[in-house]
This record gives sequence, C-alpha cells and structure tokens, in this order.
Amino acid sequence: MTEQHPWRPTRRRLTDTLLAAIAPLAACGLALAGLTIWVGAGKAGSPARITVSAGRVFLPYGDSTETAAFFDLTNLGGVDDRLVRVTSPAARGEITLSRHRTTRSGAAYKADTASATVPAGGKLAMSRHGVDVSLRAGARWQTGDLVSFTLHFERSGTVRAVAVVVRPGGRAS
Repeated sequence: MTEQHPWRPTRRRLTDTLLAAIAPLAACGLALAGLTIWVGAGKAGSPARITVSAGRVFLPYGDSTETAAFFDLTNLGGVDDRLVRVTSPAARGEITLSRHRTTRSGAAYKADTASATVPAGGKLAMSRHGVDVSLRAGARWQTGDLVSFTLHFERSGTVRAVAVVVRPGGRAS
C-alpha cells in the first residue's frame, strides 16, 4: 500500500492559484471601471433626446413643386433614435425620407427609405448626398420663406422644426 501524503502548498501551486484568480478579478475591475465612466458621463439609461437645427428646404425650380428639405439632427441621449416620418401642413401629398446612393458604375440614384438613424450622442446632418426629406410644395415659395415641419421619431416622439427656403446650391451640400 502506498502512503498518501497530505496536500502541501508549494510555491508553484500558490502561483498557479493566484494567476487563476487574477484573470476574472481583472475582467470584473475593467467592466466596473467602464460602467462607472459611462454612468459618470450621464449615458446610462438616458433616453434619446433629439434637437433639430439648420432646417432648410430647396426652392422648387421652374413650374415644378418637387423639392427636398434638410435638417441637422442631434441626439443628446444615450440610446439611438430613428426618424420614421415627416409631416408638414405646407406640403402637398406624401412626404418621404430618401437616401442617395451610388451604383458600382458611379451613377447616383435616390431611393425611399423607411427611417434614418440618429446615433446616441451623435448627429445626422441631412444633405443632398445622403438622407433628405422629399416633398411637393403646397404653395409658391420665395427664398427666405419659413416652412414648418413635424419630425416623428421612434423613441423621442414628435419634434417641431422650421426650415428656411433656400436656392439649391446653397447650404444643403
């Protein structure tokens, strides 16, 4: 029969045990530090808060009533939000969100889109090369006229905005 030796802590066993315990402790410490910074920055659980600025709408050309509107959308909250619809009493017919795309051959085209994301803590600057609001003017507009819009967001609800009528080639690049 072999004689059984009692377990003895050796330097190697203690080192291995310590190293095995350090990895999960370090991961928990990093996670806690990250969460502390996130909460300290005011982002933890803060709802989307959308502000709208720099509203502009292109003056329709000639006898056409088709045009586009652009807004700068800022999300001061801690969660993404989506612009899902735009309405205006000054528009005739349906107002749609559009996104401009480019084919592999370099040709540009416009496609309707169901929504546009405004990232948490970020900004969406609408432009004629990206996302815009496509509409038909309900009346003859002049440069400098103000047009009211209501922007409908998935999380933030409705936000009222005003856009100034500008000539194409103005600030809506």
